[in-house]
Amino acid sequence: MKRRNFLKGAALGGAATALAAPAVAGSHATTLTIVSTWPRDFPGLGLSAQRLAARIPEVSNGAIQTEYFAAGERVGAFDVFDEVASGNSQAYVAADYYWIGKHPAFAYFTSVPFGMTTPEWNSWIKFAGGQEMWDKVSGEFGLKALACGATGAQAGGWFNKEINSPDDLNGLKMRIPGLGGTVMSKLGVSTVSLPGGQIYENLVSGAVEATEWVGPYNDYFMKFYEAASFYYTGGMHEPGGGLAFGMNAEWWAQRSDYEKAVIEACCMEEHAAQPEEAGANNGTYLARLVNDHGVKLRAFNDDVWDAFGEAAEEVFEETRDHSALAAEVNDHFQAALRDIGAWRGAAEVEFSNQRNRILGIG
Repeated sequence: MKRRNFLKGAALGGAATALAAPAVAGSHATTLTIVSTWPRDFPGLGLSAQRLAARIPEVSNGAIQTEYFAAGERVGAFDVFDEVASGNSQAYVAADYYWIGKHPAFAYFTSVPFGMTTPEWNSWIKFAGGQEMWDKVSGEFGLKALACGATGAQAGGWFNKEINSPDDLNGLKMRIPGLGGTVMSKLGVSTVSLPGGQIYENLVSGAVEATEWVGPYNDYFMKFYEAASFYYTGGMHEPGGGLAFGMNAEWWAQRSDYEKAVIEACCMEEHAAQPEEAGANNGTYLARLVNDHGVKLRAFNDDVWDAFGEAAEEVFEETRDHSALAAEVNDHFQAALRDIGAWRGAAEVEFSNQRNRILGIG
């Protein structure tokens, strides 16, 4: 019995040693420079990125020290991809659909029209081969990406007029990135992809007449209601909105197992926290938008949704035609969506719709 207890204790001690942070003097700590697409102290997205940057040194017990630069502090918001791919910085926090000009398959690792909700996307990334697809695309550019945040289903956007038919979209100037923007272009919308910190000024000046951003919690602080009073609730463009911690692949390959485990754990922690934070606040801030600022809530009608769907089919075919890799990622994503989404629709969606009907919610 004594021998068995001794062996058991030794095994536990060995496991603890393997997971313990190494003793690191300050000058020998690994430095991780992070550049972000979000402005400093930006509600929701920016604060999430800063929280992640602060968490990594905590969890590593100082073995990994981080330097965090918000958009414009080291490089511009849309310059973070090249900054990290070149090795000048080690990681970025961004929405990977910003990079569809480099490869359209990047869109699937943020969100695509009529795509996966955040829980569905998580299932695909973690357990259904999505991370392997992401590694293929990112690896083409010398990057390694991990999920580090999500917004949940996003609002359809802010408009300075009502959208009663697909014709109302024709000629509209709108800020909307990713494949959702490509869908809107098919319907005659003139689209631009602006960093978050530049949207308000363009909306107020009239340079754009509509914009999507995230949801009530994030949008409230952007003050879009000062220029566009119609707020469309459900959107086709970003049902999930996953975010990326994109690292230089060579730098990542040189990290110890311990360092990789810390970074993966911190990204996973923040990936869970961000949509939970949004979920806890969206209802409160939606009420403030309506009650305090007179925002008019609207929902796209079936004719508009059908037009979105037809345009999305064209966009996915064009995406597949780009390259063999784009076709592989699209087909993998679409197959997983139908598999994962079937049960969620049969169980959770059916339940939530009936629950809300019976309880009078919404």
